[in-house]
Amino acid sequence: MVPLTTLDPNTALILVDLQKGIVSRPTAPYLAAAVVERAALLAKAFRAHRLPVILVHVLAQPPGRVEQSRVGGEPPADWAQFVPALDRQLEDHVVDKRAWGAFAHTGLEEHLKAQGVTQVVIGGIATAIGVESTAREAHSAGFNVTLALDAMTDFKVETHENSVEHIFPRLGETGTTEEIIALLDLR
Repeated sequence: MVPLTTLDPNTALILVDLQKGIVSRPTAPYLAAAVVERAALLAKAFRAHRLPVILVHVLAQPPGRVEQSRVGGEPPADWAQFVPALDRQLEDHVVDKRAWGAFAHTGLEEHLKAQGVTQVVIGGIATAIGVESTAREAHSAGFNVTLALDAMTDFKVETHENSVEHIFPRLGETGTTEEIIALLDLR
C-alpha cells in the first residue's frame, strides 16, 4: 500500500452511499455504524477547513441484465436518505447516482474541476462497489486519490480486502480517518 503523504490545498471529501437503505444492511469487516461515525468526523473536519464535502447516494440501479438477482420490490420511502449522523449542510454538494461510481453521468467531475479540486478523499459503503468505482473514475479523471480505509466497509470481508490490498494501491494513497484529519490540521 502507498502510505498517505499529503493532501493538496484543494481537496474534496466524497462519501459514497451512506444512506439509510445501505447502512441498514450487514457489513464487514467494519460495522456500518463505525464507518458512519468516522465519515461524520471527516465531514466535520473538511467543513471546518472550508473544503468541499460531496455526499453521494444511489437512487436506482443501472439498467441492464445481470446474473445476480436484484433486490425486488419498491424500496422504503427513506431508502436513499442520508443518515442523520452526516449532518448534511447546505454547502454540501449532493450527487444523485444511478450507477456504481459517483462520476458516471452525474456532473461531479465538472463540479470538482470548476472549484479547482485536485484531490479527493473517498469513503463509504460498499468498498468494492461504490467506493472502488468512484476511486477508479476519480483516478481516470486525473484527480489525486486518497482512500479513508477505516471510513469504508463492504458486505463481504473478502471483497473489501481485495479492494484494499490489490486495487487501491494502484489508484492512490490510503490512510485512516485520524491520519487524514491530522494532515488537514497541518494546513
